[in-house]
Amino acid sequence: MSLDIGKVAIALLGLLAYKNRDKIGELIAGRKSTDPNASAGSPGGLGDILDRLRNVGAGDQVDSWVGKGSNRPVRREQVEKAIDPQTLDDLAEQTGLSHDELLDRLTRELPDAVDKLTPDGQLPASKGPNLLDEVPRAGRT
Repeated sequence: MSLDIGKVAIALLGLLAYKNRDKIGELIAGRKSTDPNASAGSPGGLGDILDRLRNVGAGDQVDSWVGKGSNRPVRREQVEKAIDPQTLDDLAEQTGLSHDELLDRLTRELPDAVDKLTPDGQLPASKGPNLLDEVPRAGRT
């Protein structure tokens, strides 16, 4: 089974504050062929996720997360439109969250997560910070 980097990135962004983060870290760590540092322009990378959100009318919100200043909230409907149903199904199965819980968490956590991944107001380069560094795992402080 091949892993879609976009699914991993969405899961990481949306679940940074999820209390069962170990499950996500283990899921991703088991995927040896994945590059969680996909560049901003590569399919499935952070840039791809943000482009999907821009395409559903959340461009102003996305720009506020990446840029300096306060983060504008995104609407749940925008997040739902930006994520294809199969990805949503896969993420719900992988995280143990219902669709509603997953969408609520993504909607709530996405602005701050993107903001943390873009501290200089720019998308990270392909060799930038590892997205997994944002997800604490068991035995790691």
